[in-house]
Amino acid sequence: MPYLAAKYLAQIILAGTQVIGKAFVRAVKQEYAASQQAAKNAGGGRHGARKAAADSVSGMTLQEAKQVLNLSDITDTQTLLKNYEHLFEVNDKSKGGSLYIQSKVVRAKERIDMELANLQKTQAEKARRSADGPHS
Repeated sequence: MPYLAAKYLAQIILAGTQVIGKAFVRAVKQEYAASQQAAKNAGGGRHGARKAAADSVSGMTLQEAKQVLNLSDITDTQTLLKNYEHLFEVNDKSKGGSLYIQSKVVRAKERIDMELANLQKTQAEKARRSADGPHS
């Protein structure tokens, strides 16, 4: 009798392990597919991959960041800094502001800074390719 209980217990453990393993593999495949789709939606190639990575790191899309900071052009650094400083200041907790909103303002600025860095990298790569000339 104890032999049968051990046998059934082993079978239950084996079946449970297989189910969990299959679910884990499926989750990894879905995450990979979602990552690839995000890169494709962001423009594909290196730039798209950078954009998708920036979205996942900051937890905010570029569009959301522009809305938070009330920007239409992220390259307008003067307006970016003015809006950031104003929103950060008015949401200071010691002045009755919201720490949550203040953190959103900071994340929005970080996301736009990432995008500007990605644009600079892309421009530098284009300049380097054009300086190298056509390859045959």
